[in-house]
Amino acid sequence: MNGFFEILFSPDVPFIRNALFAGILSSILFGILGSVVTVKRIAGLAGAISHAVLGGIGIALYLSATGIAPNLSPMVGAIIFALLSALLIGAVSLKSKQREDTVIQAIWAIGMSIGVLFMAKTPGYTDPSSYLFGNILLISGRDLILLAILDVIVLFLAWRFYPQIEATSFDEEFAAVRGIPTQTVFLIILSVTAVAVVLLQTFVGIVMVIAMLTLPAGTAGYTARNLASMMLFSTLYSLLFSAGGLVVGWSLDLPVGAVVVVLSGLVFLGFATATVIRKKRSSRGPSSD
Repeated sequence: MNGFFEILFSPDVPFIRNALFAGILSSILFGILGSVVTVKRIAGLAGAISHAVLGGIGIALYLSATGIAPNLSPMVGAIIFALLSALLIGAVSLKSKQREDTVIQAIWAIGMSIGVLFMAKTPGYTDPSSYLFGNILLISGRDLILLAILDVIVLFLAWRFYPQIEATSFDEEFAAVRGIPTQTVFLIILSVTAVAVVLLQTFVGIVMVIAMLTLPAGTAGYTARNLASMMLFSTLYSLLFSAGGLVVGWSLDLPVGAVVVVLSGLVFLGFATATVIRKKRSSRGPSSD
């Protein structure tokens, strides 16, 4: 433990500090966006987009390798595909009245399949893993700036449109009656989440993104009284899990992302178990002598 903090402040090992800062900045995104997608029961969106962007990566690699669009970055293809996937999920869910989870699974499978097809026709060797599976220990200063910018955007949107977000998250029909543009709010939530998922998965890894968008918010849901408190608690839990996972992972020479996910999962399961036990005890009522 002492060795970790010595390295943390060592000028010769900047990547540990970058990883800690990345955990702090990511916690804001996980806390706010995770709370919204959890309340709206579209947590599967993160998994779908994180895999569906393989389609955009594959198309971008193909266009670049064949000279149709030279020097086209796979990240550009990933972001465009993520936005299209999110808007398609939203449009189908709103217009066709389909369940979001059904549409999400379809986008997941189709996106990955498109990516595989285009990469099969891409000349030379193509390896999209660096765009799908990030590592928090490889975070650069430029990545931190991008995370900070995204934090500012998400914080501003959450502050400026909080009443609309809260209303549409819990009761869309009532919000629509009050004149709130529920469809627009829903599509904005999907779009912002899509961009955040793409950037975060290249920084911290796909498994950590999926877990941290659901587990801290799910844990916060056991004690939060409203969406605002859920966002706050979820952010704090995310920060605690990220920092704790970094310390434990570095100290025990274990993958940091995996440690963060396990720590988050154990705390969530602990809260869930405690809640079940408490409800069973309360349902029995006081024992009579």
